[in-house]
Amino acid sequence: MGFVPRAFIVLAFVFLRGFEYNESRVAIVKKEQLTMRDGTRVIRAGLPGFAQGEPFLPGPTFANPYHLAGEPSSSPYSYGRYHNPTWTHFEQALSDLEGGTAIIFASGMAAVTAVFGSVLRPGNILVMPSDGYYTARVLAEGYFAALGVEIRMAPTAGNAQMEHLEGATLLWLETPSNPGLDVCDLAVLIAAAHQHGALVAVDNTTATVLGQQPLAFGADFSVSSDSKALTGHSDLLLGHVATREPGWAQRLHAFRSQQGAVPGPMEVWLAHRSLATLDMRLERQGKNALAIARLLESRPEVKRVRYPGLAQDPAHHLAVRQMKHYGPIVSFVLEGETEAEHFLQACTLILQATSFGGVHTTAERRARWGGDVIPDSFIRLGVGCEDTQDLLEDITQALATASVAKRNDP
Repeated sequence: MGFVPRAFIVLAFVFLRGFEYNESRVAIVKKEQLTMRDGTRVIRAGLPGFAQGEPFLPGPTFANPYHLAGEPSSSPYSYGRYHNPTWTHFEQALSDLEGGTAIIFASGMAAVTAVFGSVLRPGNILVMPSDGYYTARVLAEGYFAALGVEIRMAPTAGNAQMEHLEGATLLWLETPSNPGLDVCDLAVLIAAAHQHGALVAVDNTTATVLGQQPLAFGADFSVSSDSKALTGHSDLLLGHVATREPGWAQRLHAFRSQQGAVPGPMEVWLAHRSLATLDMRLERQGKNALAIARLLESRPEVKRVRYPGLAQDPAHHLAVRQMKHYGPIVSFVLEGETEAEHFLQACTLILQATSFGGVHTTAERRARWGGDVIPDSFIRLGVGCEDTQDLLEDITQALATASVAKRNDP
């Protein structure tokens, strides 16, 4: 056969052997965890077991090659682009929480790209929300459309993607949508897509795995940017995809290894450490978000408020059926761009930044980026974990200050 084919076979065997090992570890849901409540599950998820004199969570493993004498299949780890013990622990944690095998990636967009790249081929059809995450839409309409993938867009509200499923290969959902916070009916859309022979992926970034369970609704893929609420400290980039189908897990793992979209061990270790507080953070963020949404509803300066947790929100009837936590985002619209800018400048606790989901409350006038069909005065507020009353007082004074500043403008 010659050197090159044999070398290829050996490397492929090492890769597949390493994947089988990691998959078997990741896919196991420990029996005792089935009876745990969420606050306990996130603290215990992925811990390798307790040993005398050892840390609860081992530190990050920094390695490119691993010691590998003799037969490669005798070792669970071979090379740093294929696997890492730190990845294994965190993937186990996410798998326990997702209810399927989780594969981690270097960023949320790397996770999105892995699903697109593993599923879509020239001539396939991708159905997406027209109001979903902007960069995912840019990737689809740019790179994948140029490869010959047909892209069909429809809004999240009203399950509008239902009308575009004929012949579809992949239905991509995002609920709640970012930044508009519309909600679609997961059970209805997933069932309809499967009837048409399409796979379904759900971007679950805003809700997180504790707030919503896409795989339990029958989705084929649950996708998340873990840079945001899942890890919640605004200090790393990470993403993951979870699936119940071993074949797709293997393809995603291969895509990650071959494309090199691998996370650093330090980032993964930080993410696993941060995961332990997810339930507490979501509880505080949800409490704060609901209080802020109610305040904004009462203010004359505010023209429109969206938050799925509000009983009168257009999406609440769906959100209450499929979400446990309503997420950390509140969106609202002020009179105009000037008022929005004055409001942001007047805030003392709320930081101007483009991400969300961290312990610090952030906000931005979202239209400054373009790409979303929203008013110029639309503000996306990423609610953090500060004291509720402090946030309400800061927003109240900022709204009042913005009104005065507007009246005093030349």
